Amino acid sequence: MSTLRHVIDLPAVPSVPVQGHSERFPVRRIYCVGRNYAEHAIEMGHTGREAPFFFMKPADALLAVDAGSTGEMPYPGLTKNLHHEVELVVALGKGGRDIPAAAALDHVWGYAVGLDMTRRDLQNDMKKAGRPWEIGKGFEASAPIGPLTPAAQVPGIHTAPIVLDVNGTVRQVSHINRMIWSVAEIIEHLSAAWTLAPGDLIYTGTPEGVAAVVAGDLLEARVEGLEPLRLHITG
Repeated sequence: MSTLRHVIDLPAVPSVPVQGHSERFPVRRIYCVGRNYAEHAIEMGHTGREAPFFFMKPADALLAVDAGSTGEMPYPGLTKNLHHEVELVVALGKGGRDIPAAAALDHVWGYAVGLDMTRRDLQNDMKKAGRPWEIGKGFEASAPIGPLTPAAQVPGIHTAPIVLDVNGTVRQVSHINRMIWSVAEIIEHLSAAWTLAPGDLIYTGTPEGVAAVVAGDLLEARVEGLEPLRLHITG
């Protein structure tokens, strides 16, 4: 029986720590939901309950931070306008296609706090030119994430407060139940377009208050019931 061989070493599988466990959660894909809080949509120049839309980050854009630690994110190149976006992250333990909302939460393994870090100037430039804006979203370390908590341990997650502090001052604050599209609805829509699989992460959108950060800033992202995410922006 032959053994599959490769011409270069296999890259490491990106993974996320799990609260209270030594094992880690391996990550396959990162899906992100755009403009999923009405107030954030307004501040970005949009109104109404538009159909959800999605973009993706590469799995190796993760910057996984252990419980009690502070992650270090180097200020990325090519930008002078790096924005924070605090988000609830959903980790899938089961996959499928065309998953109805009524069954969608059965596919959720756990939840974490994440940040969708965005090179806003580059994103806006690409939007104006009618070009894809991965350069504003999918760069290295652009998806910081704290430890995952199994879903059964946070039954109140769908109404929990979500908050981001920068240098001890509140920048973003809302509640998960103010999302335009709920976690179950997001999974239903996503699974109509892609076949979801165990190991997929979904960044579910950010509330209003997004703004720029600079080197030296300390961010703390929180969703009640989950391990906080602390991040230091380095030069």
